[in-house]
Amino acid sequence: MPDRKSRDAFTPHNKVNIVRGGADYFNLLEEIINGAQFSVHFQTYIYDEDETGKKVAEALMRAAVRNVNVYLLLDGYASKNLSSEFVERLQNAGVNFRFFNPFFKSEHFYLARRLHHKVIVADSSVGMVAGINVSNRYNDIGEIKAWLDWAAYVEGNICKEMHNTCERIWKRQYLFKPPTKLKNKIIVPEFEQGCEVRMRRNDWVMKKIDITRTYKQIFRIAQKEVLVMTSYFWPPKRLLKAMARASARGVTIKLVLSGNADVPFNRYAETFLYAYLLRNNIEVFEYQPNILHGKVTVCDGEWYTLGSYNLNNISAFASVEMNLDVKDEVTAGVLSEHINQIIRKDCIRITPDTYKANTNPLKQFAYFVSYNFIHFMFYLFTFYFEQKKLHRAKHP
Repeated sequence: MPDRKSRDAFTPHNKVNIVRGGADYFNLLEEIINGAQFSVHFQTYIYDEDETGKKVAEALMRAAVRNVNVYLLLDGYASKNLSSEFVERLQNAGVNFRFFNPFFKSEHFYLARRLHHKVIVADSSVGMVAGINVSNRYNDIGEIKAWLDWAAYVEGNICKEMHNTCERIWKRQYLFKPPTKLKNKIIVPEFEQGCEVRMRRNDWVMKKIDITRTYKQIFRIAQKEVLVMTSYFWPPKRLLKAMARASARGVTIKLVLSGNADVPFNRYAETFLYAYLLRNNIEVFEYQPNILHGKVTVCDGEWYTLGSYNLNNISAFASVEMNLDVKDEVTAGVLSEHINQIIRKDCIRITPDTYKANTNPLKQFAYFVSYNFIHFMFYLFTFYFEQKKLHRAKHP
């Protein structure tokens, strides 16, 4: 198994572009699938059988018909509403399809483990890592704008690592094994003026906490400014304390959250943390136009992490997540400008005065109950079941 030093190393000679969610993302997704010659691995959390889902499926089936090896892996809980007719049509066209550990039916891991990452890689040479699911709400449909989200479009050496990871997950090779050699040799472009990228994964069951360590590193080494955009915010206490320590040494931390949550109970749990954040001089902004679903953090305008990882305990300890860490001042600057523009135009700032004015003892109690209930349920359905599993393994 690779040691930590090698896992933390950046891969050189890559090209990265930032893609905002909506039509831009789905057009590029189809372009990747349409351009594939030998293989496509597509793994995602939510796949809906709506206009967007059907259009992506058509592209996958066209690729399979022209003898591209297409592998579609979906989370068995979040995508459980797909009809059998839809799945059969994919399979009849030649798409290799399966669900990842269906909810309550896994024979290997406790029930909370979910495939939450969103990644596509074609021919081991081009791909995207994102926070974007396949559903109309993540797309621009008519006058309805997509939820705010991001993706990193990549070409170069890092795509080989993405391909190998997707292949191991598809084959259920959870322990490290040497990557399978591609039957069809692809010349992966190396960009001499390209940037350094590393693939980061969280899968607590498999003892992978790379993305959590990236966030600890960001708050430990930041010198000037950290821009954090995330949804479903209730991070591990260690990360909260790391944010507070960074702020105490003079780092400006701007935290962009959704002001219009799609999960109201979670929204209450987030709000419970506002008092702590404001007390530690962390700037809090709420995005107003629609739902914020993106997960991206920029450190000092020099490098960033982007992908499926939310700053919460589910991403840290339960779900299978993937991010890319990118050292590139150009795209880091683009992201910083995008986020700051969103803060200026589309957000309201939560100050100690506005928080106090909109909070009363009853609301504070509701925030407290929501936060602690989520933590209790999280413990029950992750740590508790994991410990029971380990105990049974040691005492059969």
